Amino acid sequence: MSGNGVLLRRAGDTDARPAADVWLRSFAAALPTVRRAHTEDDVREWFARVLVPQYETWVAVTETGVAGVLVLHGEELKQLYLDPRWRGRGLGDRFIALAKHERPAGLSLWTFQVNAPARRFYERHGFTEAGRTDGARNDEREPDIHYLWSPGA
Repeated sequence: MSGNGVLLRRAGDTDARPAADVWLRSFAAALPTVRRAHTEDDVREWFARVLVPQYETWVAVTETGVAGVLVLHGEELKQLYLDPRWRGRGLGDRFIALAKHERPAGLSLWTFQVNAPARRFYERHGFTEAGRTDGARNDEREPDIHYLWSPGA
């Protein structure tokens, strides 16, 4: 799936490190007030040993490298992170379209309550709030929101 010089494809082993680096840059830029629960090395290890080999992981690849990462597991959208330079350029929209195509029966996801831009993004794409927690369910201990998307809803 390509467009605007960006190819969306399944991640391979060699994509784990650049995808983790996108995750780290994006987390730092989008969530400056949220304590990251894991070291950079732990995040890179998690991508290499868990996300890429065991989950359905997609990357957005440009001529300069990986610009975004999407991770699906069952009906859950587990991760969607873009390199900060690629925000606002339609790449997130393409990843959501891909996720909906891959999971036509519906999707769920969690996002931090403090992440207002992500909340607006998901709501604009038809996700509706299904509940909130005080953060006890995530490693960062940050209050979050559960979202659901159902086709035709």
